[in-house]
Amino acid sequence: MNIRRVPFDHPDAVKLNDQVQAEYAARYGDGGDATHMDPAHFEPPNGVYLIAYDESDSPVATGGWRAQDANDEGNRDGDAELKRMYVTEQARGLGLARRILAALEEDARAAGRIRMVLETGDKQPEAIALYVSSGYEPCEKFGYYRHYESSRCFAKTL
Repeated sequence: MNIRRVPFDHPDAVKLNDQVQAEYAARYGDGGDATHMDPAHFEPPNGVYLIAYDESDSPVATGGWRAQDANDEGNRDGDAELKRMYVTEQARGLGLARRILAALEEDARAAGRIRMVLETGDKQPEAIALYVSSGYEPCEKFGYYRHYESSRCFAKTL
């Protein structure tokens, strides 16, 4: 596997984002994640976006972080918000999510971020298990979905 930094609007990122949105819609019965996302959010040093490619150079996993500071959606100064963690169905079980998560944490730490935060949902038990086993703990709700009962927020000190 080869993990590369790419812009959030790179064609492969768009392709994988469409897939994760379809999965959100299937699990939650709506149109996907409505959180505002801008490619500029993932430009270093205020964020990064990664894609893992398999041996045939096909994109199979993705994830990014973007800087957040204290705001009216519940973030704190120094937060790095994890976004769009996704592994294609055929590449699941290979440890790619864990590898991308570790690379994102390392990058955010190097950029001076203090805490990695994420929001997921109660219909994504695999994601919750990954984060908990990686040292994330439940935290106060933040972000677009903070008022939703199904929202689950986690944080880890970097």
